Amino acid sequence: MSYKLTKKEITKEIIKSGKDPVYFINTYTKISHPLHGLIPFKTYEYQDELLETFVDHRFNIILKARQLGISTIVAAYIVWMMIFYRDKNILVMATKFATAANLVKKVKAMIKQLPPWIRIADISIDNRTSFELSNGSQIKASSTSADAGRSEALSLLVVDEAAHVEGLDEIWTALYPTLSTGGNCIALSSPNGVGNWFYKTYIASEAEENDFFPTKLAWDVHPDRNDEWFTEETKNMSRRQIAQELECNFNTSGETVIHPDDVAWLFENTKEPKYKTGFDRNLWIWEEYQSDSTYLLAADVARGDGEDYSTFHILKIETMEQVAEYRGKLTPDLFANIIDTTGREFGSCMVVVENATVGFTVLDKLVEREYPNLYYSTKGSHQYLDQVEASAVSNSIAGFTTSTKTKPLIIAKFEEFIRNKFINLYSTRLLGEVKTFIWNHGRAKAMRGYHDDLVMSIAIACWVKDTVLTVNKREVQYKKAFLNSMRVSKTTLDTRIPGMIGYDRTRKQAEDQHKKVAPYPWLYKG
Repeated sequence: MSYKLTKKEITKEIIKSGKDPVYFINTYTKISHPLHGLIPFKTYEYQDELLETFVDHRFNIILKARQLGISTIVAAYIVWMMIFYRDKNILVMATKFATAANLVKKVKAMIKQLPPWIRIADISIDNRTSFELSNGSQIKASSTSADAGRSEALSLLVVDEAAHVEGLDEIWTALYPTLSTGGNCIALSSPNGVGNWFYKTYIASEAEENDFFPTKLAWDVHPDRNDEWFTEETKNMSRRQIAQELECNFNTSGETVIHPDDVAWLFENTKEPKYKTGFDRNLWIWEEYQSDSTYLLAADVARGDGEDYSTFHILKIETMEQVAEYRGKLTPDLFANIIDTTGREFGSCMVVVENATVGFTVLDKLVEREYPNLYYSTKGSHQYLDQVEASAVSNSIAGFTTSTKTKPLIIAKFEEFIRNKFINLYSTRLLGEVKTFIWNHGRAKAMRGYHDDLVMSIAIACWVKDTVLTVNKREVQYKKAFLNSMRVSKTTLDTRIPGMIGYDRTRKQAEDQHKKVAPYPWLYKG
């Protein structure tokens, strides 16, 4: 208490606290406990180590499990910084504005509970989501928008639940210049899949490819947690929830379309192509054409804006193995040329081209080149037509139409093939897209800043294989079975029976007369 300390002792305590945040927080700060109310904040060892990294490193990124008190220790660090340093400008961001505001509220509560004599700066401006101290230090909560904090020079930027902040790549680009005068950053989060800013930044920090210092805190760093606690805590959680909430596992967290276990299985099977060919070396080939095999080429055409890739895959139908893949940024005529050439090399296999926008241009080029095995369907019903049938059907259309009706079907078929291990994929380019192919508000799409062109073309291939090719094969088998069931019957009709077709009355009378005289041959011989 202040009345028990002399001025000299108070001065000594202020100096000691200003130099050592761990000492200050453990000695003077209090936190609100849900069961015990207001209690002294006694930190754990891992929290003390975090405080040291905050002091030693400008940029910190923390991959954490839930309920470890990391947000609380960050709030306590902010209290220390605001009290003992003048004119500090701190901005707090989170996936929700209310979350950021709650951290600001936590900082304010800690400051108000400090002993008056060590609170060497008091709150001078007090708002609901921001406040300022008499020494010029201030803090405020902000929404996660691209212009947040743009015009300010920040001393500290805190991004809470950074993996869950949508569009953080763009926000970070805008905010980074505000730290250029020497400001610090603390980004903390549980994992939320791969491909987002938090994932990329954390992985790069581990490889020492950026200025962030990484810290990983799984569930078991807490001294009060053991295997029994883990079993009880996770008994009603899914595998994905456990990975995200407790294990700090990027690969098995997040809402990816393909289950992380299946993604891991796919990566076990990746291998380098036998050839990287084509004028741009973007045509990868794992196996040459085999005359006794059947192939399918499925292509997705880029919009032409330079952002997406034109892609195709070639699958061996009998084994559903990936034998070739192309990904590049080509003009429609060049892409049509490489499809035509490669398709003919693989036995003039069926070519399925997604026909949206510039896809029609590629299809027109293939028709001009007289490619012999293009996929056609009827408008609206999407029923397959072979090339001969299509020429006689007025509502036929070349290529495959990806629409709001068909896209969920082809994605579901792709997921089914992988889940049941019906397909063998080897491409690291494709699997890189699979890892970042997620559910976003109920729609399957690539994460922001990533691509799904290879995914879409392989999904079309899976759908065509399981619907068109499998159904056609089944129909052929049915026809063969029907023909095999037919037999030639050589039945001889007895035309002597009255009522039988071909009955001859005269012949019957002659035969009857012959039977009568047969015992008396002397009557008609000689």
